[in-house]
Amino acid sequence: MAQEEIIFPNNIRNIRLAAGMKMTELARRSNLSLSAVSKIEKGVRRLNQKQLLNICNILGCKLSDIFIKDTDEVASKWQNEITRRMNDNEDGGLKIFGSGLRKIRQQSGKTIAQAAKDAGMTLSVYHKIEVGQREVYKNEIEPLAKSFAHSVEGLFDKIAELYKSGELTKQMDKVKERVKAVLVPGDSSSDFDETPSHLYGAKLYDNARRKLIPVFGKPEGKGISFKRSDSHMIAAPANLEGRRGIYAIIPNSKRLGGFIPEKSYVFVDSKAVVSPGDLGVFIDADFGSLKSEEPASANIAIVRKDSKGKIYGQMVSPEEKISAKTMHKVIMVIVD
Repeated sequence: MAQEEIIFPNNIRNIRLAAGMKMTELARRSNLSLSAVSKIEKGVRRLNQKQLLNICNILGCKLSDIFIKDTDEVASKWQNEITRRMNDNEDGGLKIFGSGLRKIRQQSGKTIAQAAKDAGMTLSVYHKIEVGQREVYKNEIEPLAKSFAHSVEGLFDKIAELYKSGELTKQMDKVKERVKAVLVPGDSSSDFDETPSHLYGAKLYDNARRKLIPVFGKPEGKGISFKRSDSHMIAAPANLEGRRGIYAIIPNSKRLGGFIPEKSYVFVDSKAVVSPGDLGVFIDADFGSLKSEEPASANIAIVRKDSKGKIYGQMVSPEEKISAKTMHKVIMVIVD
């Protein structure tokens, strides 16, 4: 019998167990059935970005913690299991039949929803047949064939013809790319500037990540402790969703003379050019080469230019002239 294909390998079960939480509790708090949570943990059920972020909040973990990295010991086990399941399905001819059916559907101009309806199947069942995850029973063959104006024998002949001609190779190769479905988010610095790969898990990570902004700085002493890390993330304002290079800082209000209120977030664009009169973030390290979790110091100051045209930052309370290796533009302040 065909097995469900692993589409989202993850660390949810390990994180849940480390937190001492039972699966029933995670199901209750996430408003999902116990069966759904079990399938999510096994990697055989999709979830949307809202569910993913909700699970992160419930487990108290970072978004990137959920995703398996290629350096994780379990990654090779996922890869082997995916390969084994695909080989089992191919040996049974399910991949060939499904790929052939998909090619015939595409040639007919039908959507997958139309094809499912015409064959008298649910969308889920029809989809699983096309991707080779489910057998086709005897009483289902004839409706499938008729939905594409074929006899049963004609449908099999057409699929055999497509297979022999090599027409199905590309489609089957795409299915084999599932072997690469272990998402590697990498460190927060690479996530910050680069779009992850095109696979399902990566899309899920990227879509969820678009809704969040990392908080790189918080008050410490007279300045701000700065780290490029995704350990603290907040919801992105609507007009900043999906913008690359945006991060947030919790300001040290005491050094700003009340210019920025307490309990607020300062949103910064690392790609914008700073000009005199702007409010800027001044970092004592090269932002481009600053590694994830590597500590640095920062300050928020008014951008000024001296008589020689050199840019510097003007602090208040007390007044202080500062310079830094990196200067970024503050684009928004939101009171928490």
